[in-house]
Amino acid sequence: MSSSKLPLGMLIDLAQSQTDDAARRLGALQSAHLSAQQKLELLLQYRQDYHAQLDTLMRGGLPSSQWRNYRNFLGTLDHAIAQQRAIAERAGHQLDRGRTDWQREKRRLSSFDTLADRVRAQELMAQAKREQRDSDERAARQFFDRASHPTH
Repeated sequence: MSSSKLPLGMLIDLAQSQTDDAARRLGALQSAHLSAQQKLELLLQYRQDYHAQLDTLMRGGLPSSQWRNYRNFLGTLDHAIAQQRAIAERAGHQLDRGRTDWQREKRRLSSFDTLADRVRAQELMAQAKREQRDSDERAARQFFDRASHPTH
């Protein structure tokens, strides 16, 4: 009997499908995490550039109203950075969970594959024993046929 017809074969197919799904989810989570990290880095770079621009303007003299506008914008930027940092952190946690899920599904599939290998090995041993038994029976019949009908 082939393993695809066994309930174990159906379990392996299901486990493979679940492993593939987990791998696809993991890929999407990796992309989301990378995107969140890149956006955070972009905001941090933008803040650094904007702050450097403010420092340069302040050295040359900056009206207080313009200084307040810069400070307000930096405050808004800091808030956006904090939000993006939280998004990146959540994406990192989701990525960790996705990786754990994929590893669990992969181990489960591997367990089923190992079990299927054992079943196949047992089937092969049983088949080899049957073939040996059949061969022994044929040899015994031939021996008894010759013994009961001697040719002189």
